[in-house]
Amino acid sequence: MKIGKIEEKLLLYKIKQSDKEAFIRAYDLYVDQLYRFIYFKVGNREEAEDLCSAMFLKTWHYILENSLKDQKTLKALFYKISRNLIIDHYRKTRGRETISLDSENGVNITDEKQSPDSSFELQADLLVIQTKLPELKDEYREVIILRFINELSINEIAEILDKSKGNVRILIYRALNALKGLLSQEEKDK
Repeated sequence: MKIGKIEEKLLLYKIKQSDKEAFIRAYDLYVDQLYRFIYFKVGNREEAEDLCSAMFLKTWHYILENSLKDQKTLKALFYKISRNLIIDHYRKTRGRETISLDSENGVNITDEKQSPDSSFELQADLLVIQTKLPELKDEYREVIILRFINELSINEIAEILDKSKGNVRILIYRALNALKGLLSQEEKDK
């Protein structure tokens, strides 16, 4: 379920006032897409669940510390904190673990609020992408997840990544070309 910009700004305003109910509403709105984002970055269900929980907990601590004064959008805040937690996670686990997005875990990464048809299409696309996504550079993988899996706008991605809209467009273009190259190489190898 998507919310309008006005509703999101109102929600952010209430959250800045330490409104627990508004935070719970934000959790309900964003938990599925943030989990999906984190899962595609770490490739492990349990770690994605832990990082997603940690992200919401860290956000709540920022709220209680009144550290959100200059934050403009709630969604960008959640993604920034998620990205930082993922970076910290990789620093801690460097050299100990490999990324695996195997579907044998039976992980459901679709949004339960989607219609069955769009959910089926998304699952089919995800199966194709799952095999090639780990082969992409991290920044390419990240923009593909943000833009095409979580369906964020160029403006939202620019805010999350602290890049200009033009840089984000170029990054998406390069990421898609790299993904197409990997997919066409697989077709040639068959």
